[in-house]
Amino acid sequence: MEMISQNKSFDGWHKQYTHRSEVLNCDMRFAIYLPPQAVQGQDVPVLYWLSGLTCSDENFMQKAGAMRVAAELGIAIVAPDTSPRGEEVADADQYDLGQGAGFYVNATQEPWSKHYRMYDYIVSELPALIEATFPVTAKRAIAGHSMGGHGALTIALKNPGMFSSVSAFSPICNPVNCPWGQQALTAYLGKDRELWKQHDASELMKNPAVRIPARVDQGEADNFLVEQLKPETLTAAAEASDYPLTLQIHAGYDHSYYFIASFIEEHLRFHYRHF
Repeated sequence: MEMISQNKSFDGWHKQYTHRSEVLNCDMRFAIYLPPQAVQGQDVPVLYWLSGLTCSDENFMQKAGAMRVAAELGIAIVAPDTSPRGEEVADADQYDLGQGAGFYVNATQEPWSKHYRMYDYIVSELPALIEATFPVTAKRAIAGHSMGGHGALTIALKNPGMFSSVSAFSPICNPVNCPWGQQALTAYLGKDRELWKQHDASELMKNPAVRIPARVDQGEADNFLVEQLKPETLTAAAEASDYPLTLQIHAGYDHSYYFIASFIEEHLRFHYRHF
């Protein structure tokens, strides 16, 4: 593992690293914010942040304004990339498939299956690396935006013992029934729609046995709201299973990081309460 940048922030440190991923079969980059408590030698809990289409580890760290509150609360933040990268990694011409669009699943279809195993990377390889390298505890939460909100919700719901809470901004709530999800799931997993449902938060939330506290915030002025995001399907699933979901719709807010920056403090405090 190699550190490629570091910046002091609110008496903690934002650092970028590259490492060889055995799961993804390529070099990967991630960012970590270590709050001042960790710098002083205290082990701290970790929030994993999953970003959306076309993003990398940099978008959230540079735009969300999360470090001030993370420093106050003593929370480390880990932001992985959104897909495998490199000249040898399969890609597509469009922005919503291939590099920058891993959808946090394990691809089974060619040419994607050689590298696109983001589910295993987030669930297994990356947390093991973080916990072996940095002063963190085994207390974890997960959050994300858009495609990353889909990833955070589905990964948390499929691994109920791993995370104490989950949150999302503008998540793709029902990918089996939206264009982004149908394209990606067909490419990565094939045409079996029952298999798709295993990576659909609105399907997974119907399971009454899973009870991870969840918070979702959605902007009412989001251009993708009706066609791609479909938060009403998540609300219906939560109502059917009496799931502990708080979903809030905010007038005037769009899909951007201006929205995330407006409410990220509330999300961090939500996770802090459940650590």
